[in-house]
Amino acid sequence: MRIGILTAGGDCPGLNAAIRGVGKTAIAEYGMKVFGFSSGFTGIIKNEYIELFEPDLSGILTVGGTILGTSREKPFKKTSNGIKGEKAEQIIKNYKDLKLDALVCIGGNGSQRTASQLAETGLNIVGIPKTIDNDVWGTDYSFGFDSALWIDTEAIDRLHTTANSHKRIMVIEVMGHHAGWLALYSGIAGGGDVVLIPEIEYDEKIICDYLHKRFRQKKPYSIVVVAEGISKPKNSTAAHYIAGMIKTRTGLETRETILGYIQRGGSPSPVDRLLATQY
Repeated sequence: MRIGILTAGGDCPGLNAAIRGVGKTAIAEYGMKVFGFSSGFTGIIKNEYIELFEPDLSGILTVGGTILGTSREKPFKKTSNGIKGEKAEQIIKNYKDLKLDALVCIGGNGSQRTASQLAETGLNIVGIPKTIDNDVWGTDYSFGFDSALWIDTEAIDRLHTTANSHKRIMVIEVMGHHAGWLALYSGIAGGGDVVLIPEIEYDEKIICDYLHKRFRQKKPYSIVVVAEGISKPKNSTAAHYIAGMIKTRTGLETRETILGYIQRGGSPSPVDRLLATQY
């Protein structure tokens, strides 16, 4: 048998572990030929690939990122009559020209949507969900999430000490797109005083009254954890808006921190290594 592998969408810890798990099992246990496409769906559109052998897969379990590269290429273009786009047709052609028996697509919700559309054309597709956001439909727990959770929780731990030293309110923004898993879990694990997530509307007055109450009770600092996808003005980040709102309403010294792409980098946690390998 001949299979292809690609990693698509935003990167996250554990991608190489998943590539390794699929590749080693296919080669060592089933004698398959394995082809890795570069830069997600872009690679199979442009027919850019390499054959993977066991030595290529050694030593990458603990390495962050993806040896195959990734992109946010979306080969299907929506039209009124539902006809597939030219890029999708090229994927189908290259899949057949390579005589692939299946294509393994490692990606988040957008990439799995593309994978599902490819499956509808008759290609054999295997989807492996990954994302730090933990928001892939039908998936309780995706690899990448635990690693990002560790990073976020450590950052909150560190903010506690500096917030206490300066008697400030610290607002920390974490990723998650339109899902609040990272903010909720890291906020609880890191001892956050206020956690704001997209799934629950927040009341600015209640937040500020609570923070004022903490200071009156001789609690000299507070940690506010916000998900990037909460309600906010379009021209502002979540952290900037919430920090400004708190400072304006309470007069308390407030600082903001946006963790950003550090949450997607670095070595995967043991949990993510295991989960990615088990696929």
